[in-house]
Amino acid sequence: MATKPPTGDPVQDAPQVTPPKHAAAGLPAIGHTLRIAQEQMGLARTARTLLKVNQKDGFDCPGCAWPEGDKRHTAEFCENGAKAVAEEATLRRVTPEFFAAHPLADLATRSGYWLGQQGRITQPMYLPEGGDHYEAISWERAFAVIAEELTALGSPDEALFYTSGRTSNEAAFLFQLFAREFGTNNLPDCSNMCHESSGSALTETIGIGKGSVSLEDLHQADLIIVAGQNPGTNHPRMLSALEKAKTAGAKIISVNPLPEAGMERFKNPQTPLGMLRGTALNDLFLQIRIGGDQALFRLLNKLVIETEGATDEAFIREHTHGYEDLAAAAKEADWDETLTATGLTRPEIERALAMILASKRTIVCWAMGLTQHKHAVATIREVVNLLLLRGNIGRPGAGVCPVRGHSNVQGDRTMGIFERPAPAFLDALDKEFGITSPRGHGYDVVRSIQAMRDGHAKVLFAMGGNFVGATPDTEVTEAAIRRTALTVHVSTKLNRSHAVTGRRALILPTLGRTDKDVQASGRQFVTVEDSMGMVHASRGNLAPASPHLLSEPAIVARMARAVLGSASATPWEDFERDYAAVRDRIARVIPGFEDFNARAARPEGFRLPHAPRDERRFPTRTGKANFTAAPVEYPQVPPGRLLLQTLRSHDQYNTTIYGLDDRYRGITGGRRVVMVHPADAAELGLADGSYTDLVSEWKDGVERRAPGFRVVHYPTARGCAAAYYPETNVLVPLDSTADTSNTPASKSVVVRFEPA
Repeated sequence: MATKPPTGDPVQDAPQVTPPKHAAAGLPAIGHTLRIAQEQMGLARTARTLLKVNQKDGFDCPGCAWPEGDKRHTAEFCENGAKAVAEEATLRRVTPEFFAAHPLADLATRSGYWLGQQGRITQPMYLPEGGDHYEAISWERAFAVIAEELTALGSPDEALFYTSGRTSNEAAFLFQLFAREFGTNNLPDCSNMCHESSGSALTETIGIGKGSVSLEDLHQADLIIVAGQNPGTNHPRMLSALEKAKTAGAKIISVNPLPEAGMERFKNPQTPLGMLRGTALNDLFLQIRIGGDQALFRLLNKLVIETEGATDEAFIREHTHGYEDLAAAAKEADWDETLTATGLTRPEIERALAMILASKRTIVCWAMGLTQHKHAVATIREVVNLLLLRGNIGRPGAGVCPVRGHSNVQGDRTMGIFERPAPAFLDALDKEFGITSPRGHGYDVVRSIQAMRDGHAKVLFAMGGNFVGATPDTEVTEAAIRRTALTVHVSTKLNRSHAVTGRRALILPTLGRTDKDVQASGRQFVTVEDSMGMVHASRGNLAPASPHLLSEPAIVARMARAVLGSASATPWEDFERDYAAVRDRIARVIPGFEDFNARAARPEGFRLPHAPRDERRFPTRTGKANFTAAPVEYPQVPPGRLLLQTLRSHDQYNTTIYGLDDRYRGITGGRRVVMVHPADAAELGLADGSYTDLVSEWKDGVERRAPGFRVVHYPTARGCAAAYYPETNVLVPLDSTADTSNTPASKSVVVRFEPA
């Protein structure tokens, strides 16, 4: 039987700490999965739901974007995926009576964990100007409120249309179509805060801002480098792919400031032997200092160039541009400076070089540990340099693999959710719908916050997600949002963003991935794109949490009709009635989606074209893959300070907090902890178990403080510290961003420690 939600926030004053684990998954993961699922769904609903996750006739996991192979396990999900499903398919409900009992001021004091545990929102809710409680509102009136505010704006560019990565292809396409027909390219999305750096670097170097590998490529690789990523918590099903690659003979190098249990040993819960013994994954662990990755890859590139016969000269000559510039820059790479930047030893780097030279097929995977630094784009370009030197793009078992963190975040960008759209995309959109899309660039996430802060943006409409919880500089962001006239959140569950509002606010409850979607033409399905460019259908199998819910496509279509009225010739009502009509239009606008409906009906889905992978064709400004040669950077930290990275716990997915434990790191019962190397802690006088305030330092001189963190002595890289977000987002300056991509630099925050 499912349990009731907590009535009060759990006390987190004294988290317990034990030594970190050295293996991931196994029996503990199974036990934890079943406990969480039973608490949220009950036993019968758990079986009915989990057996449909990531199946060809089921629904796509609302968690990460890791792909599935053609052959599926009966249990094709991981522990954290099961938590995501359980939270969405929960039997707990947030009704109008809940909002009557909890004024806005009360909601604002609650933790993200408590808010999320309350259950599914059942009706549209409205916070009137001057009101202190949300109250029930009809859908018709809700759309009228949105129309009132949007049509009263002095310019369409005073509206912001934010998208979370969970949004389906169909809903995302309609959302960007509405925004552009309304007259703005203000389409910030969660990619702006995560893999924007990857897209920027890859578009410049290989001509497409997506990874170039398939799941089969991982299985065929000789060497896989996993940099700035913790698959055991953030993409657990990736461990199965790494295990399969190891079984086939691949070597694995992990590059990360913290040792992570999943990369040490994976106890595959799909097999008895896997649960008993597991598979050691790492062949080499490079415990790098935060932000030292560009220096490492630059030196490796120098050593590859200097090794006779190590470069693929034919590939470089035929397919690349800029080799001479890279070679000249790499020649200047210095061993001493690299060792300082990375904290590594010369033998460690030499061993990594030997493994690279021994590999004919190399893949580099990465995530936020590379993308959220000032020099993130330059770092990823340097990764690409390494692969280009050895001809490791456009052949089986090799390539770039940015691992996306949210289901369909890549698909949303493919559908046009981008504040800087390509002219060719806008031309196709305009031709198809007879509209004139704006050509000026819109606001990304950081610029959206700045616009709200400065009074230039007055309406924030968020299609899913937790904008407040995901963004940097919490106090600045919340103050900016409170300056707006209207905030609208399309949501399944409560989060912090619902407690931080404009003068008026709406919560629009929507169907989730697990819910059946029935429209006027019959039962619908939606589609998603995974991290490796596969598009497939997703069909929920549960009765919706409430009869008052609308699907995301329906919400967009009805909003468009309310706002645009008879001036719009777009058949919004047809799109709501039958999503196949949306897919027909996508097929005519976006290359690679030809015959979309027929191909989406295939059980296995279909793969989108990728010119570098498929034909070694690089659609860049030079017509070739581009070597780059940016100056090497790494963070400089004053004496008495450490470099902090924000990260997830194991009981967390993005900003969704499932529990208060981080099982693999040995931390239970609380989240306000900071992990510090024992030697650094001794130098700073930080006893294990003591409490400290974290204060970030940046060039603007503003004091940003996160109070009351328990010190945990932990085997991090020297000079580095780690703590969980969103609790530490308050420390990340809004203007501290990556060059080119403008992604918040959440992985390299200089902090000092003051007594709590």
